[in-house]
Amino acid sequence: MGDLTDEDDFFDTISVNSAPGKRLLNNNRYVGLSRNTLYHSAIDLDNGDGGAAAMEMTELNDAHHKRWRNFSNADLSVDFVLAYDEQGKEEDIQMRKRFETNLISTGLILEREENQRIHFVKIHVPKPVLCQYAEILKLRMPIKDNDEQLPTENCFKSMINNCFTKCKVALDPKKFPPKKYQLTAEFSKDKPYLFDIDAPHFFSTSVRITVASYILEREKFGPEDQDKGIKQLISEGVYKAAYPLHDGDYAQTGSKRHLLLHEWASVSKCIKFQPIDEIKDYFGVKFALYFTWLGFYTHMLVPAAIVGVLCLIYAATTIDNDTMSRDICKLDITMCPLCDRVCDYWKLSNSCTYSKIQHLIDNPATIFFAVFMSLWGALYLELWKRYSAEVTHRWGLTGFDLQAEPPRPEYLMRLHNAKKKKLNVITQLHEPVVPFWRVKLPSIILSFTIAVFWALIALGVVIGIVIYRMSLLTSEALYRDRTSVRIYIVPVTAGIINLVCIVILNMIYDRLALWLTEIELQRTQTEFDDSLALKIYIFQFVNYYSCIFYIAFFKGKFVGYPAKYNKVFGYRQEECNPGGCLMELTIQLAIIMIGNQAMNTILEMVIPLGYKMYKTFVVTTGIERAEKEEDVLISCNQWTEDYKLSQLESRSLFSEYLEMVLQYGFVTIFVTAFPLAPLFALINNVLEMRLDAKKFIKYYRRPVPQRVKNIGVWYRILAIVGRIAVASNAVIIAFSSHFIPRIVYILKVNPEHNTEGFLEFNLAYFNTTDFSPGTAPESSIYNTTVCRYAEYRNPPNHEMKYKRPLIYWHIMAARLAFIVIYQNLVSFIMTIVEWTIPDVSRKLNDRIKREAYKVNEIIIKNETERAKKGRSNSARKRDSVLSGATIYHDAISEAGDIRSNRSTAYYDT
Repeated sequence: MGDLTDEDDFFDTISVNSAPGKRLLNNNRYVGLSRNTLYHSAIDLDNGDGGAAAMEMTELNDAHHKRWRNFSNADLSVDFVLAYDEQGKEEDIQMRKRFETNLISTGLILEREENQRIHFVKIHVPKPVLCQYAEILKLRMPIKDNDEQLPTENCFKSMINNCFTKCKVALDPKKFPPKKYQLTAEFSKDKPYLFDIDAPHFFSTSVRITVASYILEREKFGPEDQDKGIKQLISEGVYKAAYPLHDGDYAQTGSKRHLLLHEWASVSKCIKFQPIDEIKDYFGVKFALYFTWLGFYTHMLVPAAIVGVLCLIYAATTIDNDTMSRDICKLDITMCPLCDRVCDYWKLSNSCTYSKIQHLIDNPATIFFAVFMSLWGALYLELWKRYSAEVTHRWGLTGFDLQAEPPRPEYLMRLHNAKKKKLNVITQLHEPVVPFWRVKLPSIILSFTIAVFWALIALGVVIGIVIYRMSLLTSEALYRDRTSVRIYIVPVTAGIINLVCIVILNMIYDRLALWLTEIELQRTQTEFDDSLALKIYIFQFVNYYSCIFYIAFFKGKFVGYPAKYNKVFGYRQEECNPGGCLMELTIQLAIIMIGNQAMNTILEMVIPLGYKMYKTFVVTTGIERAEKEEDVLISCNQWTEDYKLSQLESRSLFSEYLEMVLQYGFVTIFVTAFPLAPLFALINNVLEMRLDAKKFIKYYRRPVPQRVKNIGVWYRILAIVGRIAVASNAVIIAFSSHFIPRIVYILKVNPEHNTEGFLEFNLAYFNTTDFSPGTAPESSIYNTTVCRYAEYRNPPNHEMKYKRPLIYWHIMAARLAFIVIYQNLVSFIMTIVEWTIPDVSRKLNDRIKREAYKVNEIIIKNETERAKKGRSNSARKRDSVLSGATIYHDAISEAGDIRSNRSTAYYDT
């Protein structure tokens, strides 16, 4: 028996006449538990009838693959699996016994698998239980004998679809055949005429899993009301896992899992459309809607990336015409020291390369791109609402209401002693109410306080990084190479430190936010996810963007001037390059955005793979060396293979949404400083979509399907980010670029109305004799009496030297006017876009009405027939009762006469 654990026994295919094949065939028990496909080799076929051998192998493998994921009799499918360790405590054994007994009492069919140290309980949901809970869960099921057809596509849409098919972008109809259009209605056992429950696939695997999970989450295992639910049993170690099965091995040809892995999750298929209907059938609506949204967002990034690249090409072709960068490279201008005492004067021409790169960002095309991206964001959100309405209707979620969603088991468990209850108007069930003053309000205050505290910690990290940057600029050890330090080393190292701090703070706050949301007692899983998402996003918004906001809006704005610098903690504030801070902002954005995405992608693939290797080791060895040979014998079947995979939690998609929404912020809020952000986001998302799919198919257990109507709170966050982006880009253009000063210079200062001399206009003069004591360079290689600095101030020979000139206030007024005009104009156009595009298309609206009418007609027709049959049956019954009453009356009369006669006879006697 021990040689059955040889590595050779676990090849994908085994010859019958090979040593492993003979061992397996001689032990039927292990043939059923192996994932091997047995076959006759060429040598085998030479010794006998090839046709008979092929038929023998076909029958054997068919039975073998059924046993792979079915009950032992191969007739009942395994809808859910519970796993536990055989070496449990007596108390755990009793709880398992009570729990499983209660499961059987609800109608579930259970079977144990005890061939190894990890034992399994296989669960099958029979048809009567499916009917009962489909009605409880208000599932929409397909109507039988439906001849309704989808409206035909117009010529233009058909032409586009044919074009996609020829370009190999559309799905292969042979592998993903179009599904027949079906009307759906809320399931009811009282309307048997609507549903063909005897159809072989009426209750899909997704529905079976949903019903099994619903029962497991609410069944009791102890005498107390709060002793219920599989989640609590897992948390207490009674069970090690509970999960539905994958559709076979991902390497097994013919399974849906194999098809999705090779036709959807493969990076080589990245240009193809996603099979969202098949994803919905396999993973459920929640997962399918995430991938639908991600695919739609990625497609919308294509025009944004193209425009961004075109703007960059325009900037590159006009770089020689930029007078400011040309003057920086050619003019001999001596700049004031960047720090006190240890820093020397420096030549502006040292930043020649920096100024040319700066032009790639700070140019007229940037303004156009900022406006374009604001309108792109509004159009994207409106088109998504329109598209998602069509998709969710196709999936039978039109009219789905959160109030119809059942309460979370944790919610009911925490409120099992609640005295106050209210009627749910949707479900007509009485549910406990969360006490506002005793529970709800304190939890809200606590959540708000802790969120503010951690936001302040994130801001403290930013202040620490700013101090690091300022101290690095004054370091004597780096003084000799001050230009490279200021332009490259400081921004890069500060960006890396900021990214590390962001990751650490996120890891801590994520766990804290989960606990805070738990104590809020959110009723449904959707409300719980939305509350958690809002908390974490607000914190990560501060965590990710605060340092970027500092560079964009504050750095170099309050420095002062050489005679009177505004210091922070004894350090001089950082100054922007004379060309501006946009280049440094770009470096910071690139490090955080690209670095964070690359790190997340690596971790998302490495962690599940490592966990699978660990679980394989645990299942194989049982951690400790087994005393008996049977303890290490591995049963190769679907439930064992899936046990080795990572568990997908109810909020597994949360991190995926969060990553994409943060990326959306980089793409929109700071796109002025990083025109290539849409391109990098597009490249990342193309890979992210397929790698996420591969991760969920190969390295995670199959999730329990969940119904959701939309992407939840994430849509509202995206809409708010779009509004913030308009204001952010307006401020960046006005205060962090030279766009407004250049316009004022052309229109008001330069009589020739061009940009010649704009560099001189931007630099103020300072007399080196006016330095404050202890701030002038201790030693200098330059013999100069005047240095320049980037400010709008009067020269030293002016009667109000170093004060703000009138032109400064003209520029400030122009900047503020630009912000007001830009924001109102763009917001107005965005509002028009939102108003002109309806959330639901006219065709879809008509189809919804048509379907509702059709279903009502079917119900009315059948109910009328039932009423007629009922009346005719009642009439026949009434006639029968009346005739029976007449007979009864005659019988009574006759009996009375008999009694009368008997009495007369008695008295006579």
